[in-house]
Amino acid sequence: MSESRERLEALTSWHHDWSGLRVAVFGLGVTGFSVADTLAELGAEVLVVASRADAERAMLLEVIGAELLEEPDLSTPPARLLEFDPELVVVSPGFHWDHPLLLWADRSELTVWGDIELAWRLRDKVGEPADWICVTGTNGKTTTVQLTATMLLAGGSRVAPCGNIGVPVLDAIRDPQGFDVLVVELSSYQLHWVNRNRGGELSPYSAACLNIADDHLDWHGSLEAYIAAKAKVYDNAQVACVYNRADQNTLRMVEEAEVIEGARAIGFGLDIPGPSDFGIVDGILCDRAFLEDRRNSAIELTTLDELAEAGLAAPHVVANILAASALARSYGVEPQVIRDVLTAFRLDAHRIELVRVEAGVSWVDDSKATNPHAADASLRAYPSVVWVVGGLLKGVDIDQLVASHAERLRGAVLIGVDRAALLAAFERHAPGLPVLEVEADETEGVMPLAVRLAGGLAREGDTVLLAPAAASMDQFADYAERGRLFQAAVNEFFGGEADDDEPASRPPGA
Repeated sequence: MSESRERLEALTSWHHDWSGLRVAVFGLGVTGFSVADTLAELGAEVLVVASRADAERAMLLEVIGAELLEEPDLSTPPARLLEFDPELVVVSPGFHWDHPLLLWADRSELTVWGDIELAWRLRDKVGEPADWICVTGTNGKTTTVQLTATMLLAGGSRVAPCGNIGVPVLDAIRDPQGFDVLVVELSSYQLHWVNRNRGGELSPYSAACLNIADDHLDWHGSLEAYIAAKAKVYDNAQVACVYNRADQNTLRMVEEAEVIEGARAIGFGLDIPGPSDFGIVDGILCDRAFLEDRRNSAIELTTLDELAEAGLAAPHVVANILAASALARSYGVEPQVIRDVLTAFRLDAHRIELVRVEAGVSWVDDSKATNPHAADASLRAYPSVVWVVGGLLKGVDIDQLVASHAERLRGAVLIGVDRAALLAAFERHAPGLPVLEVEADETEGVMPLAVRLAGGLAREGDTVLLAPAAASMDQFADYAERGRLFQAAVNEFFGGEADDDEPASRPPGA
């Protein structure tokens, strides 16, 4: 083993000697900058390689003493990268696993870490390391992370939600106040890079994979590779492996996981729970896992009626609540605390968010439904829908989604660049359905036209639902911009903002 590799394996603490270590950081987004900033603070020599660089981050790199190599063409390793001769590469999640620079790193036998492995190694900066509760899945990650963190906070723990939710884990582990527990949202991109190197293996306190559906297959190359990445969330789990009883993939992950002795499998689902499960009995959400007599009794957490009052009764949201409750209970949060949290909790913007009701038609923004699995869950919440759908499909098949919901559709309005596949699916499975296309080229023109077309199709009792089943980057900066422009177009269509007392974030009838 090379001296450099031996040194890297031994670097498992903030308080070890990182000085002078030559590290190439690939990417300068939020994650890439957090990596560079952390390594510079440790005294490493840092070269950030990016095809494009935000001006503010580029300036800050100079301030912290890191070097920026901005090179639009990264199809071959730039001369400066070769001259730098890195001992370690830390890769941002956006870099595809077979990017030319990563293939070069592999040929050069360079060690590659992701930001999650780096954070795990450095988690003792401010004292006793926080426990990590890790959450992944195709859909529902952010809501589940927010719920879990809120429950833990209400239960008296110092907690930070972080990771793919927006706050880099490296920022959380460097916070001077310290935390008892981090609730870490992990994308499949991040999980691809974990548990590959000796000395950096994660060991979460508890972990959950919420569900699996076709997504990001363009990045991973196959569904099998995507599932394998997600399955890493359970590796070395200490207390609880929370899985979805309705998703056999998550069950197999738990069955095959190498965990710490004593870790338990905890199932969640919308049906009656068995011992060691969370589920629903006669409209009551129950815990049959964290009590002594779990074979003969259960603990009540809340009811579907109470969740409906809070706008949290859509089935996929209830599933997220059960998963979050299981994670929180694994950490000792009391049932009454969970009930109190659920009374006050509200979903984020652009998640089944009711924009307004006009002439008996509900207008709902679920722009966060960026893949077919999420759109499927959203569509199931409404009996009669004018569906605003489309964008970047990311290599997934839309056919089954259209076939599953053809009977509940009043019509469809197609946006985005991948309309051909959608049109073909509607022709096959809903040949008589009115399907209208938005051909606007400019971002600002897409939603006003989509709303106008949808308004012409909708009838009293319908829901006009923005659930795109696709990514947004073909026409919008992100799903949030897509949702904001949809809401603005709806309000403009009806002559101004909705009344202040209009209900929000709630499916009609929920």
